[in-house]
Amino acid sequence: MQPVSYARRQFPAEIIQHAVWLYLRFTLSYRDVEELLAERGIENSYETLRR
Repeated sequence: MQPVSYARRQFPAEIIQHAVWLYLRFTLSYRDVEELLAERGIENSYETLRR
């Protein structure tokens, strides 16, 4: 299996992985994940998470 590439992304790989983990682990919506990250000072849109 090839490693996932986060080239040309705005956020570090750790933040992307955490957002995906939240989305899958707790069956949250993209907007819910957006709000949880915003509480931690990470501003993005649910559209960014969807991509």
